[in-house]
Amino acid sequence: MGSRLDNKGAYRGTIYVVSTPIGNLEDITLRAIRVLREADLIAAESVVHTKKLCAHYHITTPLTSYNSHNQRSKGRVLLEKARSGLKIALVSDAGTPGLSDPGARLVRDAIDAGIPLVPVPGVSASLTALSISGLPTDRFVFVGFLSRKKGKRRRELEALKDEQRTMIFFEAPHRLAKMITDISEVLGNRDIVLAKELTKVFEQVVRGPAREVLSSLDDETIRGEYTVIVKGFEKPGNEISVIDNCRLENYT
Repeated sequence: MGSRLDNKGAYRGTIYVVSTPIGNLEDITLRAIRVLREADLIAAESVVHTKKLCAHYHITTPLTSYNSHNQRSKGRVLLEKARSGLKIALVSDAGTPGLSDPGARLVRDAIDAGIPLVPVPGVSASLTALSISGLPTDRFVFVGFLSRKKGKRRRELEALKDEQRTMIFFEAPHRLAKMITDISEVLGNRDIVLAKELTKVFEQVVRGPAREVLSSLDDETIRGEYTVIVKGFEKPGNEISVIDNCRLENYT
């Protein structure tokens, strides 16, 4: 790691886009640990959350917040620090920055400002869920969060009715049942997979047709962030008839 000279001979820093664990703290790369230790500053979606990761790996790099509430003002500060030659590590609360989180804006702004970006890859909830979904993985599309408003959410789903690739969504627990209802009504009784709390103690995966999965949901157990995998459009054929509701083995 190190600062770089631009074409005018001035020093430029670098922004490292660092993937961090989505739950289990062991799911971090050796390179990510090194980059976080060697950076001049860590820009974290939540300083409190990232402090736990840093404490676990004895990382003493200073932290500052960069999130959806301060991304405009703090983004300008971070870019200026990078221009002055500092090495900044960008992290989200979990997984890879830039996927449905404010890190995407800082990446775009850094590109516009000509500041070098270096990816430090690692875990992502979307690919982790897809890998154990059992749905086609040769072609897929990441959709992220649908709209919170019912009308717009259903219109977004309508636009995906003919999408043949496997679709990956994120959803908050308090909107999950509404989302699955809309999926079953707009897209039909597609095979879907719900993956919650991946790599954590209460990790759970539910597979089956949308209506059966919906009927299995319990308000008391809908907790944590969800990754929802939906089978792409195809001509009517055989469907999964039994829900596979399994708790996977976890390592702590």
